[in-house]
Amino acid sequence: MVQYPLKFSVSAEGASGIDSTWMTQVPGSGPGEWRELKGAIPPEFQGPGGGYSPEDFYALALLNCFMATFRVIAAKSQLVYQSIRLKGELVVDRDEKGAPWMKHFTLNAAVSGAVDPERAKRLLEKASQSCLILNSVKTGKTFEFEAQA
Repeated sequence: MVQYPLKFSVSAEGASGIDSTWMTQVPGSGPGEWRELKGAIPPEFQGPGGGYSPEDFYALALLNCFMATFRVIAAKSQLVYQSIRLKGELVVDRDEKGAPWMKHFTLNAAVSGAVDPERAKRLLEKASQSCLILNSVKTGKTFEFEAQA
């Protein structure tokens, strides 16, 4: 059983200006170990690109939360399948007041090699309703599910 509350630490450091990347860190697998990811302002916002943008991290958080949630639910339900493939698309737009925001996220999930494709689809739906990050954002969401034997 998971014991709440849980805490997750991240950090970032970079030089001044918008024309350079910065380093973002997340804990590694060992004590005191950190993994680094390069962050950058994307060209769409007049940045240099060349690293993960905040929008990339946001979309990846939604996608990876779904992946983790589905895998836990499938394992606990003893669903037999070969693989799951996810694709996501994030739409950034302006709200009614003109402020930019993460308007909509579309997630396509395809399970292949499922012994019971209909059950796999039900578990994909359950994952979409159980994912804590998807449940925590006001971004609109669309899910497209597919499961094949």
